[in-house]
Amino acid sequence: MKIAKYNKGFILALAVTAGLMLTSCKDQPDKYEVADGIPTINYIRCLSTEIVGNNDDPDTHYTNGELVTSASPQSLLCLVGENLRSVYEMYFNDQKAILNSSYITDKTLIVAVPKSIPQEVSDKIYMITQNHDTITYDFSVVIPGPSVVSMSSEYAAAGTKASLYGNYFIDDPNVPLTVTFPNGKVVEDITINDSYSEITFTVPECDISGPITISNIYGTTTTAFYYKDTRGMLFDFDTPNPVTGAVLGNHGWHARDILTDETSLSGNFMQLGDAETTLSEDAGWNDSKFSFEYWPGNWQDPEDYQGDGVRLTSLADFSKWENMAIKFEMYIPSSNPWMSGAMQIIVGGVDKVSQGNAGVKDIYGNTLGGCNNTYFNNDELPRALYRPWTSSGSFDTGDQWITVTIPIKSSFTYGFSGAVASGSLKADDFSSLLIFVVGGGVNGTECNPIIKIDNIRAVPYN
Repeated sequence: MKIAKYNKGFILALAVTAGLMLTSCKDQPDKYEVADGIPTINYIRCLSTEIVGNNDDPDTHYTNGELVTSASPQSLLCLVGENLRSVYEMYFNDQKAILNSSYITDKTLIVAVPKSIPQEVSDKIYMITQNHDTITYDFSVVIPGPSVVSMSSEYAAAGTKASLYGNYFIDDPNVPLTVTFPNGKVVEDITINDSYSEITFTVPECDISGPITISNIYGTTTTAFYYKDTRGMLFDFDTPNPVTGAVLGNHGWHARDILTDETSLSGNFMQLGDAETTLSEDAGWNDSKFSFEYWPGNWQDPEDYQGDGVRLTSLADFSKWENMAIKFEMYIPSSNPWMSGAMQIIVGGVDKVSQGNAGVKDIYGNTLGGCNNTYFNNDELPRALYRPWTSSGSFDTGDQWITVTIPIKSSFTYGFSGAVASGSLKADDFSSLLIFVVGGGVNGTECNPIIKIDNIRAVPYN
């Protein structure tokens, strides 16, 4: 599809916004009151991006401010007309819009197209006055193709139930919604929730890594994430790394349990905590049970990072880390829920920490930080704090594996105490990895959590 974007759209949007501000100051009274009479709409401008202009080729897209006769759900519109303060209620098809009096004047009304999918399509806007007069205006709500945000478990095994989360999962009787896995297998049983935001299905046999495709009457999309993603794999605790030939895992002061049992997702996993070890309500320091550390280096002088001491930057390309996420699969049994502390996910360059003596040079001329636990015990080094238990006071995964996604740019913003970090990250800081359930600035309930983790990877996110 041809897409043409014009700066004039952005300038026009600014002009519209400025005009609205001036109109509001001049015409809107101190106290908003719904006006009498009948409203009229002269035209509608779209204030959202990537909209279709009605006066040009249908394949040409514009930016903010263009005149429109149709828009997608959640698009922000500016209705321009007369006596618009007389609008008491508004519907797009059969879906009620939310009106904010702060954005209504006699001549302009800003409103978002309702998110909900219309059940009866009339291709009209209905404006209802206080006197229950109904005025219509021709306008189409264009339903987008399906959008997918995430999957319950990107490593869900064949024969198990999994869910896709997103929007516009419409199943038309004449054009059924389909879910196709990377090997071409089409899902046979699909359940869609009432808000069209979740698809639940049985996972077909598929040993190929790749995106999942979702199609319906409104379009086709492929997931940004991969099923059984192997890109940027740092630790699967099973496969010898192609760079080193070693199975990477513990590489620091502590040896975290690397196990396999009846709950295994695929072979070995790493486990934090156990049924006998208590995590205090403030998640006090217990690195012997709740810390997994990987530090690059092998006590060489100069350090060459051979064997199982490879830098993680050799396994994944972190040059565009702002557009990446740390992902892993996690299993927390319902018998041992997580109820306190933050999972601190911490990275650091070789200058901050290494498996070797501090002050030693590596073959690239860097001075190594050596083995230490001070590099992260501060509010300078940014890290992610994963605390899913805080919303309800307790968290487990229902005896299932789930995929956890930690967007690096938006999540790696905290210090050790839970305050905003004062420092910043760079690509070389992703040489090491520490996952430590400790502190984080939020108290919870004393617990004995078991947290199983597998397939730690760094992948594109947007």
